[in-house]
Amino acid sequence: MRAELDLAVDERWLSPAKNSVAVAEPGNGKSLFSLRMADAADVADATRRARAAQAGWFALPYDERARVLRKAADLMEANADLYLQWIVRETGSVPAKAGFEITLVVKAFREAAAMPSQPQGLILPSDPGKISFCRRMPLGVVAVISPFNFPMYLGLRAVAPALAVGNAVILKPDPRTTVSGGLLLARLLAAAGLPPDVLLVLPGGAEAGEALCTDPNVAMVQFTGSTAVGRKIGALAGGNLKKLSLELGGKNSLIILDDADPDLAASNAAWSAYLHQGQICMSSGRILVQESIFAAVAERLAKKATALPVGDPSTGEVALGPIISAGQADHARGIVEDSVAAGATLLAGGTVDGLFFRPTVLAGVTPDMRAFREEIFGPVAVLTSFKTDDDAVALANDTDYGLSAAVISASVGRAMSLGARLRTGLLHINDQTVADEVVNPFGGRGQSGNGTSIGGPANWDEFSQWQWVTVRDKAPQYPF
Repeated sequence: MRAELDLAVDERWLSPAKNSVAVAEPGNGKSLFSLRMADAADVADATRRARAAQAGWFALPYDERARVLRKAADLMEANADLYLQWIVRETGSVPAKAGFEITLVVKAFREAAAMPSQPQGLILPSDPGKISFCRRMPLGVVAVISPFNFPMYLGLRAVAPALAVGNAVILKPDPRTTVSGGLLLARLLAAAGLPPDVLLVLPGGAEAGEALCTDPNVAMVQFTGSTAVGRKIGALAGGNLKKLSLELGGKNSLIILDDADPDLAASNAAWSAYLHQGQICMSSGRILVQESIFAAVAERLAKKATALPVGDPSTGEVALGPIISAGQADHARGIVEDSVAAGATLLAGGTVDGLFFRPTVLAGVTPDMRAFREEIFGPVAVLTSFKTDDDAVALANDTDYGLSAAVISASVGRAMSLGARLRTGLLHINDQTVADEVVNPFGGRGQSGNGTSIGGPANWDEFSQWQWVTVRDKAPQYPF
């Protein structure tokens, strides 16, 4: 199957044009390509084509849709090194993270491939002589707007189930990850047998995103990204009565109770704060540690941070690669500097060399500091101490976000009792905050999303709608 795929992608997007932007590798600054940005006219053309193609795709036998998705999974596995290289080059992720992302994509394809053969309706009670049932029907055209940090998975986790149930999809990846987040996925599915125009990729910025939110051919918008942009998308798409799925930012709390092992606690804290340079919506934005073990956890975490190597992941064995852009690096550094000025203690890191941000530990962070309040999206561990379990709950819930939370304790019962009081969509007992197993519903509360979930059993709810059907042998005679 290797011969069926190569580096050739849709070249019309990767060539100089009037409205193009330069894209470089964050790890070394080397130019990747000049990317032509889709405009409103491109969006209108794509949505018309997708809507025309959708009916034929849905009309195919269910096992044909499943076959395409299964073959895509096989092709992904056979060409894993190609995808890994592009994820590393475009996102600056270390190879291990890129490899893990590919395993998630393969699993998402296979889970979606199982959907067409699942029961898709219910027989309802009705009067004698009439059959009443409801069935799941595709929405039509689904627009997916995906981010840079896990570009392949966070696009595909919506694309695959949407296709599985018979929708057509317009995918707009982040311009910085257009190849790994979009063009290679489109080529993969075409090689697997997906009919033309059922999936169309549109690299673009705000203009393309706004057009998708208002286009009459788009029935649903699924967006993963920042809360600020999510608000704008929610207003535009909601104002046009489109179905919405918004998976937004987070300020997630990892709570470490006084009966926890400090070494294990520090390991969990480091992983959840520094994985992919902290550029994950589920990263532990607050590490809340009970007073009696605070010093022990902080000391161990600072040692880990100091020892972690940082550099270009395409050229050497490093634990952390670059931040995605200078603007994001400046944002994270500004939060660290402001918090230190407000009284936080810098135990490790805090320095930036270009896009390379040293793993940082801030201790003594209080609720009035930026590091406690704002999503950093950088490798910064924010440590706050607490006295009682009630204090931990109050600190964790003191946020407008509500995505992920975790509690580490030697007592599962105690941790479960505390976790039940946390206002989050995801909860992990004796683990850290960064997790996704594909088969699970995934969604946040408050400013982390609009209350919907994506993944696992939630995919049927997200990417289809109920249709009620009644059947009689012949039409009845009514009084009028």
